[in-house]
Amino acid sequence: MRDKEAESPPQKDASRGGLSPDAEERALAEEIALQKDIAQSKPPKRLKASRVILPVIIGLGVVGYMFYRDFDPEVFDNIHFTWATVFWIVMAFVFMFGRDIGYMIRIRVLSHRRLNWRQAFRVIMLWEATSAVTPAALGGTSVAILFVYKEGIDLGRSSAIVMLTSFFDELYFTIVFPIVMFGVGVDRLFDISLSSGALTTGLMAFALIGYFIKLAWTVMMGYGLFVNPKGIKWLIEKIFTLPFLRRWHEGAHRTGVELVEAATDIRGSGWRFWLGATGATFLSWSSRFLVANALIIAFFSVSDNLLLFARQLIMWTMMLVVPTPGGSGFAEVIFSTYCRDLITVPLYLQLSAATLIAFFWRGVTYYPYILAGIIVFPNWIRRSFGRSSKKS
Repeated sequence: MRDKEAESPPQKDASRGGLSPDAEERALAEEIALQKDIAQSKPPKRLKASRVILPVIIGLGVVGYMFYRDFDPEVFDNIHFTWATVFWIVMAFVFMFGRDIGYMIRIRVLSHRRLNWRQAFRVIMLWEATSAVTPAALGGTSVAILFVYKEGIDLGRSSAIVMLTSFFDELYFTIVFPIVMFGVGVDRLFDISLSSGALTTGLMAFALIGYFIKLAWTVMMGYGLFVNPKGIKWLIEKIFTLPFLRRWHEGAHRTGVELVEAATDIRGSGWRFWLGATGATFLSWSSRFLVANALIIAFFSVSDNLLLFARQLIMWTMMLVVPTPGGSGFAEVIFSTYCRDLITVPLYLQLSAATLIAFFWRGVTYYPYILAGIIVFPNWIRRSFGRSSKKS
């Protein structure tokens, strides 16, 4: 009887979580096990220097090689430093500030204002610093849950916050990508000057495959969050029992538990909750992609701002599967290759101009978070795992 029950997906009913009493008891046991795992997590006593230095070496090494191989100093003749230059440099940092403010607003909304502004800032800086020194493909969900949990949010709500954050991020991409793609035109989005047909076709295939994977994941999460969370949890765990996916079964199980926690947490949330979280997500991601526009305008000019914005969506899809920490090295190369034709300088100087902007772009959007992690992480360790924290 128990085997038969395990082979069929859970169905919704009137009980808490939409399950029978036996299934609900198993779900509670899973939640307790997850709480014990997260609560007893032990971070490193210090931030390893290698984790900080490696992405910096990779990124700066790649840029240095690009400068050595392709840079033409004549590009500086096309830069005219004026007050407009200062204005757009400031705007680049304003957009980065908008990115962080959006994240902070969203995490406060998702926590139902249980996190104050200082706590939200600390969580976001730790989260961004972790992302900067680890490959995007590794995720970081468990660490993010720990960051939120150590700010005094119970484990169930911490899991819900992280899962909903992922959902809103994917929702932004699935909505905005087709809008900008058809807005600028598919042919222009993937038509790179001086590139081969194979490169253009490869970029388009990569982007479309990535989009439909994200779309499928977003639809599945949406169904799990709003319709049948236990059923989706069962489906995820079943998929990851396949032989070639079994090594990730534990992570899939945790994702399922987090999905159920999130679905429980958002029940009864009003329109202000959804509007606030959605608006903050659009603010943070749109601000992130506008940094490059501001930097190019500061030193040169952009032939098509919407097209540059759209191409950064494609770049972000590519960076999700890059094995280097924070996409270091790859980000600089793909930016200088994919976006150089949008910088209005003579054709033979476009690569030099793009290399220069790539250096500034990463200097604004990437390296500050590594520095923030160096500053915030040790204090967070002492505060969260020191003697004074043991009482909690």
